[in-house]
Amino acid sequence: MDESRKTFLRNLPKIDEVILLLEKSGIYDWAAREIVTETCRNVVQNLRETIIEAKEKDLPKLSLDAASVVSEVEQTIKGFYRYHLVKVINATGVILHTNLGRAPLCPEALQRILEVGRGYSNLEFDLAAGERGQRYDHVSSLICALTGSEDALIVNNNAAAVLLVLNTLSEGKESIVSRGELIEIGGEFRIPEIMSKSGSILCEVGTTNRTRLADYENAISPATGLILKVHTSNFRIVGFTEEAEIIPLVALGKKHAIPVMDDLGSGCLIDLDNYGLQHEPTVRDVLSAGVDVVTFSGDKLLGGPQAGIIAGKKEILSQIKKNPLNRALRIDKFTLAALEATLMQYLRPASVTRKLRPLQALTEPVAAVKKRARKLMGKLQKANLEPLEFVLHEDFAVAGGGSLPTQKIPSVLVGIKNKKMPASRMEEKLRKIEVPIIVRVDKDEILIDLRTVAEDEFGFIVEGLRQVLSN
Repeated sequence: MDESRKTFLRNLPKIDEVILLLEKSGIYDWAAREIVTETCRNVVQNLRETIIEAKEKDLPKLSLDAASVVSEVEQTIKGFYRYHLVKVINATGVILHTNLGRAPLCPEALQRILEVGRGYSNLEFDLAAGERGQRYDHVSSLICALTGSEDALIVNNNAAAVLLVLNTLSEGKESIVSRGELIEIGGEFRIPEIMSKSGSILCEVGTTNRTRLADYENAISPATGLILKVHTSNFRIVGFTEEAEIIPLVALGKKHAIPVMDDLGSGCLIDLDNYGLQHEPTVRDVLSAGVDVVTFSGDKLLGGPQAGIIAGKKEILSQIKKNPLNRALRIDKFTLAALEATLMQYLRPASVTRKLRPLQALTEPVAAVKKRARKLMGKLQKANLEPLEFVLHEDFAVAGGGSLPTQKIPSVLVGIKNKKMPASRMEEKLRKIEVPIIVRVDKDEILIDLRTVAEDEFGFIVEGLRQVLSN
């Protein structure tokens, strides 16, 4: 190490010196002594590492005096009070945007979270019997009513649901699955790897594009524990294709006394065909075919909180509930409260698309989206946001969240050009304001897709653009 670098290291302020200055500024009104001391050490250590790694020409630019360190410590500690998980405006047109929290909850779900969270609840207490109960009993009867299942269990997401079922029914045994259904979704979820972690042995049959019933039957052996069908909810194979239908698979399972599982993934409780969308099998349809157990998500097409729902035959569910992994994967009271309120909306199917925002966004007529887009553009034009220019575009939104992968949903967008700033810079600035606005960028425009923007969010958009222009 050269001598000049050593000199910079020797000139780093002492921790005690920094803490003394912080005490005079009233830092302990913001954080406990231990937090202040540790933050001081971290800031000084970061400076030490910067000196060691920096180019020699950059060393004189470093602020090494005690006052600079004090300022950085204060900013760090006060930054602890800023929420990092914040509300954003989703203007991307991706309805179930995984990175933006997927399904917004309905007002009833939010109210239930507040009511249950502000005090005690009967989470695992049977009020009728006066003894300990099961937490998933609060929603299991509702799920059964909506899907036709005999019993149901809720865990923290669908990956957990798949893991739990495989471990219960097929640990140490083979699970037969079509090669074309060995899917991967975001977040490193791959069916083969989940099977391995569950203790189940993968037995893949067929080819990528064609798997027949005979392929499953030929693979059955004394080592078979499960027949697994996986719905390709986040992609489609088209052209020269073939797959075994669920009813023949169920018959095959019964013939050999092997349970049949269907992982629906996104999960759907209503017939989307009625709204001009591509066909998506409903949970009731799959269970009515005789499947022993089905798994699906709570926060995708169902429109509720993150959860994995396991529904099916009572005998099968009884085994799954006794699995010790169940406790490790269970959901909390807030998820239960929100899920129960969300499921209740499906009791009146005629109004559910108006009550749940993801379903509303999926099914809303494009004429209504255009009307909302014109209203937003009118507000923007009246807001005197020079040097911005606004124009309407017709384009397509998507479902997102591993749902309806080939479905293009007609939408209307407000395009915004800034004559003095590139669109990429506008997009970046909009991401960093108090209520971030997440937009699409196309060439020299930022695009606001009204299929994912509600009218009560217009004010945030106007104010956000004003903030960007003022900085």
